[in-house]
Amino acid sequence: MAEENKTTKTPRTSRKKKEEVKTNNTPSTSLLREHAEQQFAAEIAELEKVDKRHRPPNWKLSPWAVTTYLLGGELENGFEISPKYIGDRRIIEIAVATLTTDRALLLIGVPGTAKSWVSEHLSAAISGDSTLLIQGTAGTSEEAIRYGWNYAKLLADGPSMAALVSSPLMRAMEDGKIARVEELTRIPADVQDTLITILSEKTLPIPELGSEVQANKGFSVIATANDRDKGVNDLSSALKRRFNTVVLPLPKTAEEEVEIVQRRVETLGRALELPAEPPALTEIRRIVTVFRELRSGVTEDGKTKIKSPTSTLSTAEAISVVNSGMALAAHFGDGSLSAGDVASGLIGAVVKDPVQDKLVWREYLETVVKERDGWGDLYRACREVS
Repeated sequence: MAEENKTTKTPRTSRKKKEEVKTNNTPSTSLLREHAEQQFAAEIAELEKVDKRHRPPNWKLSPWAVTTYLLGGELENGFEISPKYIGDRRIIEIAVATLTTDRALLLIGVPGTAKSWVSEHLSAAISGDSTLLIQGTAGTSEEAIRYGWNYAKLLADGPSMAALVSSPLMRAMEDGKIARVEELTRIPADVQDTLITILSEKTLPIPELGSEVQANKGFSVIATANDRDKGVNDLSSALKRRFNTVVLPLPKTAEEEVEIVQRRVETLGRALELPAEPPALTEIRRIVTVFRELRSGVTEDGKTKIKSPTSTLSTAEAISVVNSGMALAAHFGDGSLSAGDVASGLIGAVVKDPVQDKLVWREYLETVVKERDGWGDLYRACREVS
């Protein structure tokens, strides 16, 4: 059993063979953004080939293979699975194990901690379909979660299954798949509670027809919530009990965050076909350092306390800063990312409040960036933008 908790590393294919297979993950496409199950179809297919472990009903992969898909590793045939989530393995194991039970999964954390990203990839690996999605907003209605009606058919023929318009959640129940609910705490509380019967009884009543939809095996719900939204539309205690909550933290170390940013920037650069060189690690490391120091309120050596801005400064925003800089370098520079290319994006990420954040940034720029060895170009570039 112990062997099932780790990825076997006994390569049997040539390096050329592995490289040929890996290119299948990034096929030529006109789509701006492919769904996870499309972009990583080759990896899911390879995992299916070697996956001999127990699969829960209607799961494409076993829990071990789903975890390997998320965290990456080398399969016994030498095929490389790229990591989709870089962080604590136990967090992903708990999330996957939850979905094998009758409990729904709630991923919670500050903005930019990959909640939606993990939700999408879990759905892709388990159901082969990450598109059964309900986007939570203040305007999300009960019909968006349960079902709606084709009013032309409803008026012509009265209530019937033909006039009923299935929600993504209803389709997930019928097909035994994962349904995703994004930003659950943005949904009004009375609409949230629509989920209680579905999650506890695995049944969606249709009182207009005197009927119901019962969930098939494999059905579950992955919801995400931003802990900065606490107090917006808090979950009722009854609904909380239907979820197993997993907190996705910020990256523990700078190196971990640098790796996340580097991988996502390279992927986005290929998808957007930016004619720029991959950014140097030193430039990514500087941006990550700025974000981590301003988030924590202290410099990385622990010697200087600094003020924190109102913005979250998430890893996702760091990725955006680098990506925007690459676009500038590609189209208006020499193709190589420089301090001048990232300065405006960096300031834009930090300064969300034009009064408070501007003072915080100016103090950080003059007391930390200016005095740090090798950061003179970044200091000058930021001064010019300011």
